[in-house]
This record gives sequence, structure tokens and C-alpha cells, in this order.
Amino acid sequence: MIRTSDSRAPASWRARPRSFVALMSLYESNHVRLGWLAGDLRRLAGAQRSVVAADCDLLLTVTERSPYTSTLNLTYLIADPGPGAAGPLAIPDMTVRVYHDARLAEAHGWAQSHVHAGLRAWRGAAERELDQRWARNMMLNKWLDYCVERGHGFVTPA
Repeated sequence: MIRTSDSRAPASWRARPRSFVALMSLYESNHVRLGWLAGDLRRLAGAQRSVVAADCDLLLTVTERSPYTSTLNLTYLIADPGPGAAGPLAIPDMTVRVYHDARLAEAHGWAQSHVHAGLRAWRGAAERELDQRWARNMMLNKWLDYCVERGHGFVTPA
């Protein structure tokens, strides 16, 4: 797989951190990283599972498709969440909207409540809408990097 690096893309402007313009750059970076993981994002369909040794299974489910956008759910499946659990635990259970023509991927939503203290604290610190978008999309960006480093990947249908 050929990886293109978004860090080498020339920028003709300077964006303030946590600004709207910088957020759009983060969406672009998310699109690049999601492409590393899943190939041609326009061709994604159905549900796919990535299984690698020494990591949780990663599940990608396309929930909506149109000519210009796709909505998907991306989550880890924790097989043994502990005593009293009713099956695998889905964390962080993120909804991602992919804008094909603009080549952007936005973490549109994530679980309303989190059992993991770190995710709960991060979500609680984001009060304004722009801050919430930053928190979700920074989480997605770093998580996609991590998943690729662990060896996860999905096969894009031909």
C-alpha cells in the first residue's frame, strides 16, 4: 500500500490552532488516515472486521451512502469487558462522515457516555461546539494512526 503523507502537503495559509480553518485541515488529515486503513473510501460497503494479533478487533460499518458522502461507524470490540457485561464492549463507537469530493472525514459523533475514564474526561472538557469537534476529530486522527501502526486494515471491494 502506498501511503501519502499529509504532513508534506503545502499550505498556502497559516491557521490558528483550534480555529475553523485548522479544523478543516484536521478533517483532511482524517481522510488521508482513513484511506490508509480502508483504501478507496468511495467503495466501502457493509460491515468489515479487521483482526490483528495482540489488539482488539476493529469494526467498520457503512451505515449510509450517497454519491458525495458516506457515513460509517468505527469501533473497537472489547471481547472481555469484565464481569456483568452483556457481550463485547464497543469503544469508542465513533460515527464518521466522509465527504468524497472534498476529501474530508469528520468524526461526527461518538458514544453519549463512556466507561473509560480518559474518554469521559476528554468529552467533559469540550464545552463549546468547536471544542467538541476538535476533541472528537483529534481522537479520530490519533486513533486512525494507532490502528494503522498496529496493522489494522480493511479490504476495499473491487
